Amino acid sequence: MLPGGLRVVTEAMPHVRSATIGVWVGVGSRDESPTLSGASHFLEHLLFKGTPTRTAMDISVALDAVGGEFNAFTAKEYTCFHARVLDEDLPVAIDVLGDMITSSVISAEDVEAERAVILDEIAMHDDDPEDVAHNLLMARAYGDTPMGRPVGGTEESVRALTRTQILRYYRSRYRPEHMVVSVAGNVDHMQVVRAVRRAFSRGDFLADTGRKPAPVRRAARTRSMSPGEARVARSFEQVNVVLGLPGLTRTDPRRYALGVLVSALGGGTSSRLFQEVREKRGLAYGIYAFTSHYADAGLVGVAAGCLPDRVDDLLAVIRVELAEVAAEGISQEELVRGIGQLRGGLVLGLEDSASRMARIAKAELLYDELPSVEDVLARIEAVTLEDVRSLAAAILDRPPVLAMVGPTA
Repeated sequence: MLPGGLRVVTEAMPHVRSATIGVWVGVGSRDESPTLSGASHFLEHLLFKGTPTRTAMDISVALDAVGGEFNAFTAKEYTCFHARVLDEDLPVAIDVLGDMITSSVISAEDVEAERAVILDEIAMHDDDPEDVAHNLLMARAYGDTPMGRPVGGTEESVRALTRTQILRYYRSRYRPEHMVVSVAGNVDHMQVVRAVRRAFSRGDFLADTGRKPAPVRRAARTRSMSPGEARVARSFEQVNVVLGLPGLTRTDPRRYALGVLVSALGGGTSSRLFQEVREKRGLAYGIYAFTSHYADAGLVGVAAGCLPDRVDDLLAVIRVELAEVAAEGISQEELVRGIGQLRGGLVLGLEDSASRMARIAKAELLYDELPSVEDVLARIEAVTLEDVRSLAAAILDRPPVLAMVGPTA
């Protein structure tokens, strides 16, 4: 740990010639008041616009010149800035990201220019029926709260944000105690620590030696969802539906059983929902089940798109399958297949430095542990039919939230 509470974690992958760095900030859309809705995402854009020593073009050129890939994303509980480069060029990526994170100018001109870009991004998502349906689901489930609002804010909230608000948010939230610098690849830990110290020592960023890492967001109690329906009429060709049920928090030990359950329901072409909806009845081209985990909330969902005259049949089949699994659980064959899917997905997903960088960063920022891959595999393999059955009975027969977007919604 560096002064100010800045944490640095690394994972060595000697067999590769690349390195991926991520600067993870423990701030996201859940930290915004109604008047600041969209500020975290706005900042994600603005930190690429320049510092006292680098213009936006300089930032781009520095990483383009070494063939690097760099980007950022904002979520409800964190923001991440990341870059992937050749191992020998990692100091460049660390220096650029350190400059951006600690010394962004956030000029009035850049705020106005990027405001237009973000409004265009919001309009783009508003033209995507799946995005609209998922946002509608969260709004219906969690209401006018940070959990229920879109990560990027709304057109109204983004138009209303001022430079003063964004700058104050940046200075109060982008502090070292809220950050984790994560690097994976062909790297040496101490060399990374020294490079991070240099890059993040601009100004007084690391001056407060008494600060400790801020604790991860804790769940005093599980946040409840409000069941019901929300419908939005749009002139799309399909009706997109998302049906959501209360899930598990990110640290719930039952999350491995939930992963097996979701795989059996809609995790692939052999899953129950895909077979019933697509293969046997031809009601939709695609259908899948998913989970979302937060500090104090969770969601299990089913999403699909179909022609308007098939939506009633589609929903009926989904509800029948959910009720059947809630009452009877899954079969031994589905258990074995679900465990295999989770195991394969985990191991194959860790074949590159970017996924390993994200894994160790989330372990440090969001969890209290970093289990080995072997330990996670053991936890998955330990899931039993009874584990899945009891979880299905507890979750799948609860009142759902239904979001529908399309011409007959």
